Amino acid sequence: MAKGFFVTGTDTGVGKTVIAAALIKAIGILGGKACGMKPIETGCAREGDALIPSDGMFLKSIARMDESLSQVSPSCFEHPLAPMVAAEIEGTPVNLNKIRKAFEGLSKTYKSIVVEGVGGLLVPISKNYFVLDLAKELGLPLIVVSRPDLGTINHTLLTVKYALKEGLNVAGIIINYTYLSEGSQAEETNPQAIKQLSPSPVIGIFPYLNAMSDEAFEKAVVKNLNMDIIKKYI
Repeated sequence: MAKGFFVTGTDTGVGKTVIAAALIKAIGILGGKACGMKPIETGCAREGDALIPSDGMFLKSIARMDESLSQVSPSCFEHPLAPMVAAEIEGTPVNLNKIRKAFEGLSKTYKSIVVEGVGGLLVPISKNYFVLDLAKELGLPLIVVSRPDLGTINHTLLTVKYALKEGLNVAGIIINYTYLSEGSQAEETNPQAIKQLSPSPVIGIFPYLNAMSDEAFEKAVVKNLNMDIIKKYI
């Protein structure tokens, strides 16, 4: 069975792609070799007949993968909506078998895989199949990406506790800044509250990065993430 992580969010827009990239870097720093995968990407730009998955391209670049983009992001949609809804509008259902085949192929090449989900755990992929089900099927430990500001305690605990209730292995939480810190009281107190209340550990608080260079990522990873926890899963 492949090792690595499945990255989910407490909501959309919490920075899952950046954290997935940070985890790829962390595994590399720890001496491993990880690939990235974005099985389903919506909101893709269209170039002629092709859909361009920007998140998948970013993870492929960060992981320095030689595989085709279709293996990194096997299911792409143009509309920036939940996969089930985008698939209905575009008349093309999510091809789960294609996703399974791509994941299997990557797991034969790489010891660790960092998979980025779509939004949160209950985002529908089809009527009776959610991101939660995909995470269960792939069998990777879960990383929950949350935001630092007001409301995050509720969203984070709901996600973590539901994941555990559904039998997922929650490796931990990463609180991610998608903006420059405002120094608010909520930002200052929320991480400690989550640490006190969550049954799963906080792996770190990841800062907003002005530059997405390898050097910037590596410095932020070493400084802000608990590498001992990450090491357990690779």
